[in-house]
Amino acid sequence: MQQIADWLNKLGMSEYTERFAENRIDFSVLRDLTDQHLKDLGVVLGDRLKLLRAIVELDDTSAATAPAPAKGTALPPTAAPPAEPVGERRQVTVMFSDLVGSTALSARMDPEDLREVISAYQKCVAETVRRFDGFVAKYMGDGVLVYFGYPHAHEDDAERAVRAGLELTAAVTGLKTRAALQTRVGIATGLVVVGDLIGSGEAHERGIVGETPNLSARLQSIAEPNMVVIAESTRKLLGNLFEFEDLGAKDLKGIAGPVRAWAALRASSAEGRFEALHASGLTALVGREEELELLLRRWSMAKTGEGQVVLLSGEAGIGKSRLTAALLERLAAEPHTRLRYFCSPQHTDSALYPIIGQMDRAAGLAHGDTPQAKLDKLDAVLAQTSTPKQDAALFAEMLSLPNDGRYPALDLAPEQRRQETMKALIAQTEALTHQNPVLMIFEDAHWTDPTLTACSCISAIRMRHHRHAETCSPDPRKPGASGLGLQSDAQVFTGPQPSVRHAAIPCGWRPNANPGNVFEWMLSGGAVASGLAKSGRTEKCLVVG
Repeated sequence: MQQIADWLNKLGMSEYTERFAENRIDFSVLRDLTDQHLKDLGVVLGDRLKLLRAIVELDDTSAATAPAPAKGTALPPTAAPPAEPVGERRQVTVMFSDLVGSTALSARMDPEDLREVISAYQKCVAETVRRFDGFVAKYMGDGVLVYFGYPHAHEDDAERAVRAGLELTAAVTGLKTRAALQTRVGIATGLVVVGDLIGSGEAHERGIVGETPNLSARLQSIAEPNMVVIAESTRKLLGNLFEFEDLGAKDLKGIAGPVRAWAALRASSAEGRFEALHASGLTALVGREEELELLLRRWSMAKTGEGQVVLLSGEAGIGKSRLTAALLERLAAEPHTRLRYFCSPQHTDSALYPIIGQMDRAAGLAHGDTPQAKLDKLDAVLAQTSTPKQDAALFAEMLSLPNDGRYPALDLAPEQRRQETMKALIAQTEALTHQNPVLMIFEDAHWTDPTLTACSCISAIRMRHHRHAETCSPDPRKPGASGLGLQSDAQVFTGPQPSVRHAAIPCGWRPNANPGNVFEWMLSGGAVASGLAKSGRTEKCLVVG
């Protein structure tokens, strides 16, 4: 430790000798020190900069004074030069987020306080985009560059980017910092060359080459505070998934020619992703007559009071949603009640998210409605099934609507509230079956939350003698998907077309102690969902009853 003491004394910083000794910092670890380490030791900013510079100079001095090897001494083998980084050409959606008014903040805030504010902002951005599987590529002062589609690609990267941008504007506004914060977001999609291009250690960056990152940054610059502006390339991939405001053609610095831009306002009220992405119409369904006829036969059985379950299985994009849409087209002229639930990978931790969305659509709740108007609409739709006031209070709470006194006050423990809500939802479905046959469709049911899973299980049992149908689509690629307990045979997942398997809901079936085995009664014969987990395909399940 004497060497460290002498070195610090030479630098005029002997007051830190004791701290270095207490933390056992000697020359063997000196070169590993970072600014954060020195800050943790209580070294002030100016001295930290001097120490870091001195460590770099120490490396240079050591290299310059290293003794030359003796004549005839074999030189140690040298490491092979690092391979040249290989760029990868791919389509990426790039999001650039910038903090509004950071220059004004720096003029009136102490640097330490400003650092805390910017750190809170950067942490908020990172946490938000991580939920949508975005990749924070670079922090640029008060700006953050984010990739969607690299290093992990998804079919809905453009949608993920816009949802992340909308959520980010709300999250930044809600930050509790020394100053009120707002952000601007620009998003663009295009072909780029991306890879590990520059830097090392903490400075290592996943570089990206192409017009797309520049375009996203320029779009951010024309955005109003708390606005998400997207390029035409991104807009084409989103269909009617969101509500947009056309900003017209804009002249952007460094971009040749006017660029058309849109402001993404909020998620749309479209019934589902499939419809939103095919707003211009569907192509004719070809080669699915056998599967469609099977669905229709099961629907006919359901109308007689015998509950049915149908599972559609096949590779992603093979046409399961299109087959479901064809079924809905064929049933359009028949009197029935249709309930569609859309699960989301971003909301697996949000209890009953698909049911909340379905109830929003059924009641016709609009973005601009007042809480009073929303409650009135909810009452109107619940009146059709003579829903008790106690259940209506639970539904209003589930929809995050305030109780204005029209419902009884609820004083329930969390677990009791969960159980009562499930009972109310099941009673609601039962009431609907007394009016018309019910068709329930669960899209992407592999992303259901545990509460919905348990609720679906109990509901299906109660519906076995009702005119009721359900459809779900678990994805075996999701960790834990086998917990759905889908009974099937591995052969279900072979062939170029969506496979269809079906079964009546057994009258004597009862769930086991594990509520995760929701659809254990779905298909008779074969192994349980371990077969799904090995298949690498996605499924849709139609329960008709």
